[in-house]
Amino acid sequence: MTGVAPPGRLRFEHVAFDLDGTLVDTGDDIAASLNHVLRALGRPALLLAQVTGYVGEGARRLVEQALGAGDAALVERGVALFMTRYGEHLLDASGPYPGVVALLDGLATRGVACSVLTNKPEAMSRAILEGLGLAARFVGVVGGDSLPTRKPDPAGLHRLRALTSTPPERTLLVGDSAIDVRTARAAGAAFCGVAWGFAPDGMRAAGPERVIDHPAELLAVVEGC
Repeated sequence: MTGVAPPGRLRFEHVAFDLDGTLVDTGDDIAASLNHVLRALGRPALLLAQVTGYVGEGARRLVEQALGAGDAALVERGVALFMTRYGEHLLDASGPYPGVVALLDGLATRGVACSVLTNKPEAMSRAILEGLGLAARFVGVVGGDSLPTRKPDPAGLHRLRALTSTPPERTLLVGDSAIDVRTARAAGAAFCGVAWGFAPDGMRAAGPERVIDHPAELLAVVEGC
């Protein structure tokens, strides 16, 4: 691995995490809410793998892809229905991926600042983190509606860096999609992909610098090993 940190110094002092498919497996709850909407609109339900393949660009894009965008009024209705339904069922089945809590403990022990950068609305993101007992572990959360732009625009990561006073070269973005890869590059930060996420094939196709198979492996990346 290039760019190994000097002895006694971490390579990365700030780790920004994507939420869905990276920290938390939200797939079942998203799919259940989306399929509720599809049934209400007279459309057939989708398989879990189809739904998670649409996750990453926000609720509107999720609904557009599920409905086959073309009828703007139908999409608007679908988005409204989805936001209401999903907001009431954020934590029915969602939970952190195995090893994530231990990873966050390890990063805290090393003095690494952690944050969340997601295209999910900020309030929903915070509700999930609070509900899972994870919120206090993050210095900041930037959601898809926190700023005028969202990933892959780098503004969200720049805001999180400002909170931690961390330069780009000491910042690592961790995610499961090609959008996350592009975000890190646009921000001048490093990237680490996760193989357990919702869109591993698309993420790998974007040419990530590194990919890990288990959360514990991220500690070596942060240490520069």
